[in-house]
Amino acid sequence: MRDFKQPNLEERRAMAAKAKQAQLEAARAKNPANDPQFAERQAARLAAAEAREARQKERKSERLAEAKRKEIAEAEAEVARLRALEAQKEAREAEAAAAAVRQAASEIERKAERDARYAARKARKR
Repeated sequence: MRDFKQPNLEERRAMAAKAKQAQLEAARAKNPANDPQFAERQAARLAAAEAREARQKERKSERLAEAKRKEIAEAEAEVARLRALEAQKEAREAEAAAAAVRQAASEIERKAERDARYAARKARKR
């Protein structure tokens, strides 16, 4: 171990600079921009992102259209329900009017019968 020599400050700095330079060169070698297929992969990613965005917009528009159709159907159902209620109300009113007419006719008939009986009684007494 006698021949072991401790590196001084300049040697340590030089070794650190060499190590740093080696790391920098390794990083540059791994840089994806140097890869010939990098542009192709980037273009594929961009195309996939655009397609995904287009599908999302299409799904959103379909959801909005479906919500609009559902809203229109609900409105039509409500209108139909209100029309049915109105028709029932008119039918009840017509039935009530017919009942009132029948009752009035019945009263007129009863009054006519009563008057006829009264006139017959008067005729018998004379």
